[in-house]
Amino acid sequence: MTGPSTAPAQAGSFFPDLRNIRANIGGWAQLSVVQYFVAEAAVIQAWAGPEPYSRATGYISDLGAVSCGVYEDRAVCSPLHVLMNASFVVQGLALVLGALFLTAGLLCVAAKPGVAARRFRSVASGYPNPSGAGAVPARVLTVPWILAVAVRVLTGVAGVGTVIVGLVPEDLGSPWHFAGALMFFIGGGFALLLLGILWFRQTPMSWFLGVCGLLCIGALIIGGLTGMEVPLPGLLERFMGYPVTVGLAAAGLVIAQRVHTERKAARLRVGSR
Repeated sequence: MTGPSTAPAQAGSFFPDLRNIRANIGGWAQLSVVQYFVAEAAVIQAWAGPEPYSRATGYISDLGAVSCGVYEDRAVCSPLHVLMNASFVVQGLALVLGALFLTAGLLCVAAKPGVAARRFRSVASGYPNPSGAGAVPARVLTVPWILAVAVRVLTGVAGVGTVIVGLVPEDLGSPWHFAGALMFFIGGGFALLLLGILWFRQTPMSWFLGVCGLLCIGALIIGGLTGMEVPLPGLLERFMGYPVTVGLAAAGLVIAQRVHTERKAARLRVGSR
């Protein structure tokens, strides 16, 4: 048995190789973004501002501020800012790796064994066939394939944005920091929403990913409408960022588990020969 299914694949369909090292690296790279929470907890413990740091009122970027002082009416002092910014960069690079290594075909089938990825379907083009046998068939990309490509692009955008946030701390006064944060929130939120749609009816995890995406996008809209002038701005910002990190890590876990299962099954087949 050479594939996950003995049934012939439809035209435009194929079974992606889930056992290669590329898929393995991509899945585990995306799962590794959870390191952010460890780094954030350590940086908060080392906070040296005049008031204890609060996740409810303190902005995430305050933890990466290079200098101690007053920034936009907030007293910030984060001795471990290097760790926080390094965590941002590592998280972003992991997402970029996931976007590069997790192919559209793999994303289409990662949540359900035995399913073939379908890149295109044939439709009538409207042009007559010179042979007289109806219209000339045309190839049209399928919706799942388009969603998978969009997920890869948006995940890459989120990753690049996080790298920018880490390389350009908020107190440097550069607009790139704000732009990078928006790239992470928007790219990550919509990537999760589309991945939830792509995996709908394939895994219960699709509901969780969709909710994470909606939480991020909803919080982002509220933040934009209010200009973050809310009683708990830190909490609102975390509703933008935490669901992205948790959701993409959960997606990485699904993919890593599937890849591990496929690689294990392949070893058992080889060993039984």
